[in-house]
Amino acid sequence: MRRKASLVLLACAVFCTALSPLLRWYAFPRLARIPANQYQDVVLEAKGATLLDYGTLRARKVSKVTIVQTLKGDVEAAKRIEKTTGRSVVVWDTLSYVLGPDGKMVSKIPERYIFDAHSQQPVHTTGEMVDGDPVKREGIEFKWPFLTQKRDYEYFDAQSRTTSPIHYKGTRTFRGLEVYYFEQTIPWTKVPMPKAMPVQGITPESVARTGTTRWYTTVRRFWVEPVTGAPVYGEEIHKEELRGGTLLGGRAKVTAFAGHVKMREDYIEHTVALVKHSRTLVLLLTSYMPRGSLACGLLLLALSLWMEARGRRPRDPASVQPVGSEPPVSV
Repeated sequence: MRRKASLVLLACAVFCTALSPLLRWYAFPRLARIPANQYQDVVLEAKGATLLDYGTLRARKVSKVTIVQTLKGDVEAAKRIEKTTGRSVVVWDTLSYVLGPDGKMVSKIPERYIFDAHSQQPVHTTGEMVDGDPVKREGIEFKWPFLTQKRDYEYFDAQSRTTSPIHYKGTRTFRGLEVYYFEQTIPWTKVPMPKAMPVQGITPESVARTGTTRWYTTVRRFWVEPVTGAPVYGEEIHKEELRGGTLLGGRAKVTAFAGHVKMREDYIEHTVALVKHSRTLVLLLTSYMPRGSLACGLLLLALSLWMEARGRRPRDPASVQPVGSEPPVSV
């Protein structure tokens, strides 16, 4: 009976031990994926910013510039692309909508970002664009991969349509979470004019005819929770200039925007709470369940060996009755 029980325990030990790597290396890549129908918005502010008055073409100090970033997953488009690529993909339609202190639109730049649902690597297909211009992204954008490493990553800059390294700068603590801090500097670069301009009648084509060009530089900072790869906070020291041409009335350049863009406090709290919840789910697949399964397997193996040893232990000779001997008779 003990031998049968030890064999059952041994079978359970083998199952639990084999389950541990399966959870980590097979189930995790297939279950830890960005949902195709994700919707998210975030509000950033640049207080005390400098903004171009397009009516006078003069830069002026303003109380606040607001940037509303929305992100919406296109489920139907993702399904169509999955059929042609054979990969699980996510299609994000994003919009960066910039408002001046009076609440009027300064610019709006749409994007379509197509990427692998688990690795976050770009998937190149028809429809990938920034502000209506087709692009071929290299590197990540918006989100780091699950289980982010302490290293530099290639990060796509939507303004310049180029990719350059975003550097790992160390581990920090942010609102009770251990995060990795990343920083990227984009030097002064000539970039396209936004297709949606704040003044009716002014278009990128009309500005181009004057010979005036748009230039941009930024220092981009992210605090990334490494288990989920989700930024819990981000900010930019952002500057834009118009340079040359007849539009500026003989001036060499004029500031179009300059400000320190930061995430609004209420959105920080919401993002941190969401990331903490997602972090627990990812840890279940990468740490808690694989380690628990391995520990359970080792415990069952030890119990099986102990029962097997007990079953094979010889009994006391005094308690063994010789074959053919008569049992003692009580008087």
